[in-house]
Amino acid sequence: MYVCVCNAVTECQIRDAYCEGACSMRDLRKRLGVAGCCGRCAQCARDLLTQCRQQSERAAAPIRVIERAPMSVAS
Repeated sequence: MYVCVCNAVTECQIRDAYCEGACSMRDLRKRLGVAGCCGRCAQCARDLLTQCRQQSERAAAPIRVIERAPMSVAS
């Protein structure tokens, strides 16, 4: 889906830019021109950046292993 129509920037391009280190709107504007013209895409781009950040935080979170006590069999 196009996020920035003025510069023909897609959702996929913003996700790729995030993976390559663009972590702010300023970075997106420098790399892709997002929100550099009319600015109507700014909120959508910001939301997408937040989603990318949250997904990467979830992926980096350690997995907790819960050990269970052995079950005893009643005689």
